[in-house]
Amino acid sequence: MTESYVSKIAAEIGVNARQVAAAATLLADGATVPFIARYRKEATGSLDEVAITQVRDRLAQLLELDERRAAILSSLEERQLLTDELKAAIAAAETMTALEDVYAPYRPKRRTRATIAREAGLEPLADRLFDEQPTFDPLSDATAFVDAEKNVPDAEAALAGARDILAERFSDDANARARLRRLYWDHGSVRSSVVPGKEADGIKFKDYYDWTEPLASMPSHRMLAIRRGEAEGFLRVRMAPPEGEAQTLVESLFVSAPGRPGGDQVRLAAQDGLKRLLAPAIEGEIRFEAKKKADAEAIRIFADNLRQLLLASPLGQKRVLAIDPGFRTGCKVACLDGQGKLLYHDVIHPTASSPAQAQQSGAAVLAL
Repeated sequence: MTESYVSKIAAEIGVNARQVAAAATLLADGATVPFIARYRKEATGSLDEVAITQVRDRLAQLLELDERRAAILSSLEERQLLTDELKAAIAAAETMTALEDVYAPYRPKRRTRATIAREAGLEPLADRLFDEQPTFDPLSDATAFVDAEKNVPDAEAALAGARDILAERFSDDANARARLRRLYWDHGSVRSSVVPGKEADGIKFKDYYDWTEPLASMPSHRMLAIRRGEAEGFLRVRMAPPEGEAQTLVESLFVSAPGRPGGDQVRLAAQDGLKRLLAPAIEGEIRFEAKKKADAEAIRIFADNLRQLLLASPLGQKRVLAIDPGFRTGCKVACLDGQGKLLYHDVIHPTASSPAQAQQSGAAVLAL
């Protein structure tokens, strides 16, 4: 583990870098979180289970990120696509999402409509469309790319293939993906509706038969309930930005001259890229992340409730003396009053080799 990892994790969870390094070393040696929290306080500076778990999970994320980064660099190098600029962008990516956005244009693809268009030699036409020159006549220029043997029977087919190339190019653009993702999170909504014919069987989900709610403010229990209804086959769920805003965003990024003939072709490509490629991909990401966030929030709420139950007085309003046995470090003693307030705490040594110290420990307990 690098020092940068230690510093990053320490800053994120608000502890000392030495504590993070110690916890990481113990975790790498196979120690469990409860073991480290209970028996390695001296090494970790008394990090509790929550902090150690944060170190473990964040470290796993960073290691996974580095493994994926190395795999991407290797793939690009093998295909002779790696440039200094691309290498720097990959190194600068701090999240898996950002890394995949950088890699998206270079990821090996299955045979898509854009791939077929490139094989037909239509990429130069796509580039000319994107330039949107005022003197460019799309239909006239596309005629030069007509080739029946390559399944391009006329100029319209050539333009359609060029638009397919642009649509895929737009959908792979890292900036477009990041902007659209932010639009979903900030202004998107979750919409659920009942599956036709399932109204009676899915009655427990009837509150969500026609439901719309902002994604940003949706509580975890409602997100999980809607997802459960979908998983059981009673609900259809969509996550989408406000009507028209996604299209406006994409066109603002790629269409510089909408009034020109070439600009109109680019606008059609942007619309197609959003509807067919970009929006489904981003919605899939958002659904996954929203589910993960809802799960984490539900676990936190459950843990808080469980903590209150475990801390409730087991004997009613009676004084309680608790002893945590220990031989090397002594026995921890705590005394609570009938309302659960701390009256006294100490460390005693009833098993000490010195009779006087053992007798003193016994007297301390009797005094309570």
